[in-house]
Amino acid sequence: MSLGESLSRIRHGFHPTFWVANGMELFERLAYYGQGTVLSIFLRDHLKFSELETGQLSSIFGGLIYLLPIIGGTLADKFGFRRAFSVAFFMLAIGYFLIGSTGMAETAAIFEGLPLFWIMVIILVFTAIGGSFIKPSVLGTVAVTSRPGTKSLGYAFYYWIVNIGAALGPLIAYQVREYIGIAYVYLVSAASCALMLLVNLLFYREVKDEAHEVTERLAVKMKNLVVVLSNARFMIFLLIYALYWIIFWQFFVIVPFYVTDAVSGEAPFELILSTGAWAIIVLQLPINWLTKKLRTRSAILVGFVISGLSWLVISFAPALPRSLQSVTVLAMTLEVSFNPALWAVIGGILTFSIGEMIQAPRYYEYISGIAPKGQQGLFQGYAFLPIAIAWFVGGTLGGWLYETYAKQAGSPRTVFLVMFGIGVAAMVLMAIYTVVTSRHSADEGNVA
Repeated sequence: MSLGESLSRIRHGFHPTFWVANGMELFERLAYYGQGTVLSIFLRDHLKFSELETGQLSSIFGGLIYLLPIIGGTLADKFGFRRAFSVAFFMLAIGYFLIGSTGMAETAAIFEGLPLFWIMVIILVFTAIGGSFIKPSVLGTVAVTSRPGTKSLGYAFYYWIVNIGAALGPLIAYQVREYIGIAYVYLVSAASCALMLLVNLLFYREVKDEAHEVTERLAVKMKNLVVVLSNARFMIFLLIYALYWIIFWQFFVIVPFYVTDAVSGEAPFELILSTGAWAIIVLQLPINWLTKKLRTRSAILVGFVISGLSWLVISFAPALPRSLQSVTVLAMTLEVSFNPALWAVIGGILTFSIGEMIQAPRYYEYISGIAPKGQQGLFQGYAFLPIAIAWFVGGTLGGWLYETYAKQAGSPRTVFLVMFGIGVAAMVLMAIYTVVTSRHSADEGNVA
C-alpha cells in the first residue's frame, strides 16, 4: 500500500467524531496523569496526611476510577456518549478544582476546622464517578466511528493517544508545580476538562450504529457480573493479574515519596514517572515485532518476569548520603545526572514498561480466547477488574509499607523487596496457571 493510499484510508476510514473523541481523550489523560503523578506528594507534604492516609485516599480514587466504568458504560450506552462525556467532563472539572482548592491559600478558610480526610474522600469519590464515564464513551465511540477495515487501526490510535497524554501530563505538572505551586496542578487538570466539556458540546456528534442499538439494562449488567464471577478460571486469571498491577501502581504511591525523601526534594519526580509512557510510545511497535512469534501464554509470562524484576532493579542503588548532595542549582543538575538511586528508579520504571509492552497486547487476546462462546464481549468488559482490585489494595498497602519500613525503620530497600516479592508471586502463580490451563485447554492452538 502506497503512502497516498494509507493516508486516504486514514482520512476516509473514520467518522469525524472519531477524531473529536480521541482529541478529548488526549486532554483527559493529560489531566489525569498530570494530577496523578503529584497526588501522593500533594496529600502528604502539602495537606499533611500520613503515608498510610495518603495510600488509603489513593486506593479509593484509583480503585473507583477503574471499577465504576462497569456501570458507567451501561449508562453511557443508554443515554448516549455525548451526554456521558458532558457529565464526565463537568464532574471532573469540578472534582479536580475542589481537590486543588483544599491546598490553596485563597480557599484555606473554607476547609478550616473541617475533617479534611473525609472531605477529601467525598471529593475523590465524586471525581471518580465523573471519570468512570470516559473510557466506555471513548471506546464506544471508536467502535461506532471506525469502518470495518480500520477498526483495529482505530484502537491502536486510541492507545497511542492514551500514552501521549500519560507522557505530557507529568511534564506539564512538573512545570506548574515548579513555577506556580503543586495545588495549581489540579486547576490545570480542571481547566483541561472544562475545555473538553466545551469541545464536546460544540463538536461531538452522536453516531448511530445498528450493532450498538440494543444495550443492556443495569439489572442485566449485574446479572452478567455474577456470570463472570462464577467462572473460576477467569477469576483466578484476573486475581493473578491484580498482583501484577499492584506493583505497577506503587510507582505512583511509593516512588514520589522515595525520590523526594531519599534522592532529592527538588528532583522532578513527575518527569521520572513519565519515562514509562515515553518508552511505550517509542518502543511498543518494535517490541511487538520482536515478540510476535511468542505464543500468547508465553508472552504474558515473559512480560510478568521482566516487569517483576523492576523493583529489584530499584533496590540495587542506595540514595546518596545527604552530605554529598549539593544545594546549588548547578550541582543539583549534576546530582540528578549522576545519582545512582535516581537512575535505579528510572531503570526500574523502564524495566516494568518493557514487560508491560510484551504482555499487554496479549491480555485482551487471551481473554477473548478463554471466554465461553458468545460471551467474549461480556468478558472483555470486565478486563479492568484487576486494575481496580490492584488500586483498592495497592494504595493502602504501599502507604503502610513506606510509612512502616522506609520512614519508621529507615529501610526503603525493604519496601522494594516486598514489591519484588509480590512480583515473584505473580510470576510463579502465572506460570502454574499457564501449565495447568494449557493441559486442559481444548483450544490451545487458538490462544496459546
